[in-house]
Amino acid sequence: MQHIAWHQSVGKLIEGLDRPGFWTALVRVLEQYVAFDSWVVLIFSDARPQVLAECPGLDGGPDTLFLDYLKGLYQLDPFYIDSRERTVGGLLHLADVAPERFEQTDYYQRYFRLNVVVDEVQFNVPLEAGRTLCLSLGAQHRFTPENLALLGLVQPWVSGLMRQRLTFDQQLLGSSTPGPRRPQAPGSAGHRLENSLTARELDVARLMLSGCSGKEIARKLSISTETIKVHRKHIYGKLGIKSQSELFALFLQAQQD
Repeated sequence: MQHIAWHQSVGKLIEGLDRPGFWTALVRVLEQYVAFDSWVVLIFSDARPQVLAECPGLDGGPDTLFLDYLKGLYQLDPFYIDSRERTVGGLLHLADVAPERFEQTDYYQRYFRLNVVVDEVQFNVPLEAGRTLCLSLGAQHRFTPENLALLGLVQPWVSGLMRQRLTFDQQLLGSSTPGPRRPQAPGSAGHRLENSLTARELDVARLMLSGCSGKEIARKLSISTETIKVHRKHIYGKLGIKSQSELFALFLQAQQD
């Protein structure tokens, strides 16, 4: 990465920090060194993610799967969950944050496998108030150790540029801050979930759907695996369901209400 072309590219990115096409220009520079197929820049917080920039859809229109993600599926995203549990900057790989059973989940089969496809890496920049600025790169192939090493090498440059760019995105952020979520309509799937389950049961349900094993959930919530089994039994009983796929269907429907 000491090649003069890299330094010339970084110089141009610094010159273009205040220009509308900055994020696309940054991604195009990274594409010269590591192949990937999709990208998005967003901010994680306790509210819905704020999207600063994203790659265009194949038809140039909005990506319906990504819209589902923003409506609520983000709550099952390993990167989002990790950002809520700890404040970590730098480069993260899917293998660093994915739960044990991630590839067995409905979220993986019905969203991740179709939208991100195979693998993902993310540049994280911690912000104030528990927020995280993220540049996510998705690929139809596994990132190799060489790819990860190269991205790790440029990470300080990329993170620095991301943080500096945020200065010029403040006006956008101020006008698009997610408001409070509207109340769920009586009888809707969302109302059914929120009013049938306790706060702890909702936490357990989301972690189950994200692919966490009983042991992982117990560790994250500081409770026993036997308690997790009791919570799961209560969740299924209260909702009148018999499988995790039915639970995912309810969760997905709740995001559409």
